Amino acid sequence: MCELSGVHQLLKKELDFPLAWGSSPIRDFTQWRRAARAQVEDLLLVDGQDDVPYAPTYRATSQGPGYRRELVTVSLTRYERVRGALLTPEGPGPFPAVLLLHDHGGMFDIGKEKCVRPWYDDTRLAPAQAWADDLLGGRFVGDELARRGYVVLCLDALGWGDRGPVAYEQQQALAGTFYHLGSSLAGLMAREDARAAGFLAGLDRVDPARIAAAGFSMGGYRAWQTAALSDHVAAAVSVSWMTGLKEMMVPGSNALRGHSAYYMLHPGLARHLDIPDVASIAAPRPMYFLGGADDTLFSAEGVEAAYGRMRTVWRSRHAGDRLRTETWPGLGHVFTGHMQDAVLAWLDDVM
Repeated sequence: MCELSGVHQLLKKELDFPLAWGSSPIRDFTQWRRAARAQVEDLLLVDGQDDVPYAPTYRATSQGPGYRRELVTVSLTRYERVRGALLTPEGPGPFPAVLLLHDHGGMFDIGKEKCVRPWYDDTRLAPAQAWADDLLGGRFVGDELARRGYVVLCLDALGWGDRGPVAYEQQQALAGTFYHLGSSLAGLMAREDARAAGFLAGLDRVDPARIAAAGFSMGGYRAWQTAALSDHVAAAVSVSWMTGLKEMMVPGSNALRGHSAYYMLHPGLARHLDIPDVASIAAPRPMYFLGGADDTLFSAEGVEAAYGRMRTVWRSRHAGDRLRTETWPGLGHVFTGHMQDAVLAWLDDVM
C-alpha cells in the first residue's frame, strides 16, 4: 500500500488510547496494570494454557568456553513441541537468566541460530554466521551472555528454524488461517514467549528473581511484550523495536506491507492502548530501549513519542532511573558489538 486512504486516516485520528495510564479512569497503578494486561490477554485470542506441562527433553549436549550447551524441547502450548538452545554457565548456580528472542528478518531457515551458535548442525553455521556478521557485529549474543554467567534460552518462533521456513506470502496465509479459526498468529507468539519465561523460572539452575527478556528487531518487540505479560521477567532489553502507533502508520511503513506485521498485530488492541502503553505494563521494572538514529523502519518522531510516553509512566512510579532510552547516532537497524557491550554492562548492573 503506497499511501493511506481517507478512511484509514479517519480511523487513525479517532484513536485516543483510553486505557493508557494517565488517560484511564483507573488511578491505582496496580489495578491499572491488572486491567491493561487483562485487556491485552483477551485480544491475544489464544488461551494462556499454564496448565500444560512443559515436559522438557534434552539432547545434543556440548561444552562451550565456560558454559554447557543443550538442545531442549518443551511444550509451550498444547498444540506443538518447540525446540530451542539452552546454555548454562559452569559453576554451582543458581544463575541469572536471559530469555533471548530472535528477530524476524528476511531469513527463515534459522531462528534460534540467529542468537546462539549452532553447534548441533553444521549446515546452519554458515547462514547463522553471515547473519551475525551482517547485523550483530559478528557475535552470537547468546554465547556472549553465557560466557558472562547467564543461563540463556532461545526458542524457535513459529515459522523459523525447526518450525520453518515460513516466508513472506506464507506468513500472510498462515495469519489469515489463524484469524479464520478465531485465533491469532501474534497471540500465539506472545503466549509462547510468556510461557518460555515461566519455563526458565522453574529451572533449578536459574535464580527466578533474576530473569531478563532481550531481543533485537522483532525480538525487541517480543522482549517488552513478554515483560508486560509475565511477572517472571524482572528486566527487559529491546533493541530496535519501539515506536508510537500513529507515527508508524504512515506511507511506506513496513507495518503496512503485511508479512512480518502479522506477528505483531493484535486485532483491536489499538482501540485501547498505544504500543508504548503496552510496554508500560511492565513498569516500574528496569527496561532498556535502544536503537539506531538512522533506522529506516522507525521514524525518529515515532521513537521519541514512544520513549516520552514510557518516561511519563516510569516517572509517575518514582522510577525514572529504571527506564533507559537511547538513540545511537549513525546506526541503522543493527545491534552492533558496541551496543551489545552497553546492554551487557546494563544487565550486569540491574541483574
